[in-house]
Amino acid sequence: MAPSVSILQLDTGFPRVSGDVACPETYMEAVDVIRVRAATVSRIVSHKPQDIDIAPFEQAVQAAKGDVIVTSCGFLSYWQDHLAALTSKPFVSSALTALPRLSEAHAPGEVLILTFDEDSLTPAHLGAARAYAPGIVGLPKKMHLRQVIASDSAMLDTDRARDELAAFIASEQTPNHRHLLLECTNLPPYKSALRSATGLEVTDILTLIEDARPGTVRPDHL
Repeated sequence: MAPSVSILQLDTGFPRVSGDVACPETYMEAVDVIRVRAATVSRIVSHKPQDIDIAPFEQAVQAAKGDVIVTSCGFLSYWQDHLAALTSKPFVSSALTALPRLSEAHAPGEVLILTFDEDSLTPAHLGAARAYAPGIVGLPKKMHLRQVIASDSAMLDTDRARDELAAFIASEQTPNHRHLLLECTNLPPYKSALRSATGLEVTDILTLIEDARPGTVRPDHL
């Protein structure tokens, strides 16, 4: 039986807790995690996405056996069309690919985009939805979760990560915001806290996986 999802994971070792796109416990059925060698956070989280060495991801897409293929980093949104063309299966590079659909219900000022690195996420990553760029906010550099990811630390305090994220997003929310989009695929484990802190509907990579293959993601992560 084919895996439900093939995840093209960056070359990282930090903890992948339940709710993270690359954690098998996030899903109802077996998944296939393909680690893309040399695809480090520093190389993929870039303000020049066109310069990313995409060849290893091309190879990974072609080797993937899952019913749905996804990546573990939203900064690969720039390559969505290119990589999707290599497979007949649903391919999701990033939650950012949901912006065209969200634009049918929400104006640019109504969507709050939470990203790993605000300085590196550019209009190029948003494609046709670049009008939503002013709604981008990034994790503070001293935030625990960002430091864990950036340094590829083996130690993650999920309670601290949750509390810091909830407090931060509440401080960034304005009365105009109607929807929260999580670019970073390491944020869904804390979605419940973010939803409670803002009262907003949330879209993330797991939302798009579930849309592509209903019954794939554990209900407590939706």
